[in-house]
Order: sequence, then C-alpha cells, then structure tokens
Amino acid sequence: MAILTTEELIIDIPGRASGAPLNLSIEPGQVWGVLGPNGVGKTTLLHTLAGLRVPRSGLLLLDGKPLTDIRRKLVSQQMGLVFQDRQDGFPATVLETALIGRHPWLSSWQMESGEDLAIAEHALQSLDVIHLRDRLVNTLSGGERQRVAIATLMTQAPGIWLLDEPTNHLDLQHQTSVMKLLRRQAASGQAVFMCLHDLNLAARWCDQILLMFPDGQACWGRARDMLITTALEKLFDQRLLTAELDGFPVFVPG
Repeated sequence: MAILTTEELIIDIPGRASGAPLNLSIEPGQVWGVLGPNGVGKTTLLHTLAGLRVPRSGLLLLDGKPLTDIRRKLVSQQMGLVFQDRQDGFPATVLETALIGRHPWLSSWQMESGEDLAIAEHALQSLDVIHLRDRLVNTLSGGERQRVAIATLMTQAPGIWLLDEPTNHLDLQHQTSVMKLLRRQAASGQAVFMCLHDLNLAARWCDQILLMFPDGQACWGRARDMLITTALEKLFDQRLLTAELDGFPVFVPG
C-alpha cells in the first residue's frame, strides 16, 4: 500500500496558469528522484506534499487518509522533510538539534529518554557527525549542517523521507555515504522522495523518477524508462552525451 498518494494534484506556482495533474503513488521501498530546471516547482511540490503549502487543486492521501484530516503530530510521525535552506532559530548543539527529531513521538513536556538519546546518537554516527555532538550548529560548515539535518530526519524515523537537494554542500565522499544511507532506509521499508540537480546521482540511486518541465507538464515512472537522453535534453534545454559505467547511465553536457 502506498504511503503517500496524490490524486489530480496541481501545485500552486505563482504566475503559472496551470500545470499537469500529478497522480503519484509513493510506496515503501521506493527511492524517487525529482528532476527539472531551476524554478520549475520542485521545492514547491515537496512543501505541498509535506502539507506546508496548499495545492491549487487535488488531494493528498497519507496512508489512505486525506492529509488535511490528520493531526500534524501524527503527520510528523509518518513524514519528515529536509529543507534546501534552513535558519538556526536559536543556539543549539548538534545533539540537541538531532533530538528535535524525537519531538513527534513525545507527549507535551515529556523529556527525551535514554532510548531517544541512543536513536539520536546512532543517527549522528551514521552521518559521520557524532564527533561534533557538543558543537553549536551555527558554527558548522554547510556540509556539516546538511548532515546534521539528515541525521535529525533519521532520528525522527518517519515512514516517508522528503528531501530537498540532500547532497547540497556535500563533498564526494559524503554524497555517496548519504545516498547509500537513503537506499538503506528504503530497503528497510521506508520511502524516499527527493529533489535533485545531479542526473548521475538520480541514475545511480533512484528507482523512480519524476520529470518536471518548465511549461507545467510532468511525467514519471521507472528510472530506466524516464532517464532517456532525448527527454532529458528537452527537460534541461541542453545537449547531453551519455555512456554506461558499472551498469548505470552517465550523462555529461555535450
């Protein structure tokens, strides 16, 4: 059964008269990649799926129930979001930030337990930032903050992970480790839905692809059916050269 379903969903893009209705079914075990040029609405779609923006029309279903009918705390237990940009509202350590991920699972004024602490520490270890646990988040580099944000989502343990450019600011080693982690989460029964700019990351790690075009049209399906050179050249208005390495397509500008 799908974790998140959209029925005739049209996201609200200012200045755009209309767009293609999206009928997506995001299921456990899937890793989705959303591809499209800047300004096409990828982030708006992600925020709409998370319930942070109202769609122009259509319906969002979480575990078969309308998203608007579910209490936000219960939504947060099932769905988590990593933003592309974030602001540090107040000074907090890396460990304190990761523990925010446990809030949907705690009652009002309930303190984190030893189990919650262990979950957060495991997430920080998985993202290679456990050595920063006592550092203030606002003293970290961009890549370190990004890994802390993903560790916080891992601590939250939702059924579906929504991520806006998860490899933003990351060096090559940490890009690979993060994508491996996301694949492991999907293999354990969660779903991953992420916006990406890197075609080669999408080709290597995603099994489902959504292509969003500037005119509001969209198409989606299995990665091997979507990552076609002619379609991608139209999507990005860029000639591409392609090859195959280790069984995966590789794209470079022509």
